[in-house]
Amino acid sequence: MAKITLILGGTRSGKSVFAENYVLSANKVPVYLATAEIFNEEMGKRVDMHRSRRKSGWINVEEPIDIMGEIAKHNSEQKIILIDCLSVWLGNLLEHHRNVETEIAKLVDGLAKLEVETVFVSSEVGLGIVPDNKLAREFSDYAGLMNQKIANIAETVFFVAAGLPLKLKG
Repeated sequence: MAKITLILGGTRSGKSVFAENYVLSANKVPVYLATAEIFNEEMGKRVDMHRSRRKSGWINVEEPIDIMGEIAKHNSEQKIILIDCLSVWLGNLLEHHRNVETEIAKLVDGLAKLEVETVFVSSEVGLGIVPDNKLAREFSDYAGLMNQKIANIAETVFFVAAGLPLKLKG
């Protein structure tokens, strides 16, 4: 299994900027796998902000559901893939009525067979109060489960707050 890094943080914590710099420091061909689906103007602006921050040299891929398939297409020791972000992917799975536990298991199992270094960004949503509606609680529960499963197989895990990374593992 290739090296896996997980970078967690809250909304606007600086986790994506940290992840992009972390990937570029590896001196490999950087691949940016964006999971966001643009479904409104606000989301479009967020995606544009992420795109404009990245300099040339990145291979850019957009895939909202089959991230394991896209990762496998770039399976090379000369590359490093940044997946931004797992929590958005989770929302896509719920929106498209996919079996979340099966999709997470496919991702974890598939990563064990790859050579390409992967860096995952994911939101840590479990630091606040328990959400007051069923869908938000379901999302929070699945996000916690997913982050734990990826952290378990990751060589390195960071938590980013206020732009400052804290190494949790590795």
